[in-house]
Amino acid sequence: MGLEEYIKGVVAAEMPAEFNTEALKAQAVAARTYSFGRIEKVFSSQGDAHPGADVCTDSAHCQAWASRESMMKKWGIFAGIKNWNKIARAVNDTKGVIITYNHAIANPVFHSNSGGKTENAEEVWEGTEVPYLRSVPSEGEDASPDYKYTVSVKTEEFLDKLKNAYPEFTIKSKDVLKDIHILSYTAGGRVKDIQIGNITLKGVDVRKIFSLRSANFKIEKGEDDSLKITTLGYGHGVGMSQWGANYLAQKGGMYEEIIKYYYQGVELDTVSHWMSKDKQDGR
Repeated sequence: MGLEEYIKGVVAAEMPAEFNTEALKAQAVAARTYSFGRIEKVFSSQGDAHPGADVCTDSAHCQAWASRESMMKKWGIFAGIKNWNKIARAVNDTKGVIITYNHAIANPVFHSNSGGKTENAEEVWEGTEVPYLRSVPSEGEDASPDYKYTVSVKTEEFLDKLKNAYPEFTIKSKDVLKDIHILSYTAGGRVKDIQIGNITLKGVDVRKIFSLRSANFKIEKGEDDSLKITTLGYGHGVGMSQWGANYLAQKGGMYEEIIKYYYQGVELDTVSHWMSKDKQDGR
């Protein structure tokens, strides 16, 4: 599939069509850059999830993607034509535009909403700091229906899941909350380190164990011997917030401004210009 046609399907699957056009453009540029970086083998996916392919359509691994036909069925014929044309224009108006940092292709990850502040990359994925993936305030996200979410977990289930993940786990108090202590927070306000019983975990580990929407969580006493876990935000919180991008667009921000807000210090280039540089450099 051609890159530009593929990006239309990514934008349709990743961002609500009713979002402001400038937000859709920012999503198109981020998705195109993400894909192009993998086409060029600058970045690679973990594991061997899609051998022989540049990307896959699993949003938990790469980017979500949907065909025009499937989206038309979802939206209905009349809304579908309007929505697809809107997305196609956003992609066409940014045709070939990609994000670079320090003359290299960027890795512009994104998420639904950050819960009010995005995250430094190294606090979600341990390793080298990424200079353009830094924590920034992200306004307007509370408009998302997924901004705040609460789940109830039976205390026994809570303890069993921790025991399954960490066989050495023990807890002394019958009142579980007395043995839960948040030790530190990240720059984005998420739980960085938390002690539960005799083990210390990363907030991202707790998110994974309990399938939470984000690592920005608090644990409280619930009803009927249960614990109430409330999260803010949806996703890893690194890079561009989609709901934050829409808020900036509604306030008059252009896609270039949105991109440069969520990805600090980046520049915009084009695929054709990048490919011509490759040829000149003999690559």
